[in-house]
Amino acid sequence: MNPYYAGILLGLVLLLSYLILGTGLGASSGIARLGAYVELLIAPTRTLASKYFGNWGQQPLKYYLVFMLAGVFFGGLISALLSNRCNIRVERGIKCSPKKRLMFALAGGILVGFASRLANGCTSGQALSGSAVLVTGSLLFLICVFAGGYSTAWFVRRQWDD
Repeated sequence: MNPYYAGILLGLVLLLSYLILGTGLGASSGIARLGAYVELLIAPTRTLASKYFGNWGQQPLKYYLVFMLAGVFFGGLISALLSNRCNIRVERGIKCSPKKRLMFALAGGILVGFASRLANGCTSGQALSGSAVLVTGSLLFLICVFAGGYSTAWFVRRQWDD
């Protein structure tokens, strides 16, 4: 999809989220609630007694961000299938082996997932929802994310291009 059209549609979804639900979008809560559900299946007493998962009760999957997470996953899959862009491959630079690339991706995902729950929110919630309502901290966060990303890219780009 054209990224400008996708951006407009994402903005409309965010607007509807505020109008209908009274709150913005995010991704980490859906994954955390999925984890709570899995733990609830394995050790229900421990899960319900937990300070973190226990507050969500017996049905942690009854939350709007869980449905958003499923929609993002299945929507992306359907989009890839319909546009013939669905193939399994590891995108990497010449100097980076597939195993190394997958290990870096896993480590980065775990780090971001842990940090988003530690911060009680993820980058998408901060960037989309916070900046949409002009929260100063969210706008500063976005500036820092882009500055950090461009700064870090200088150190790791040689693994990709050479």
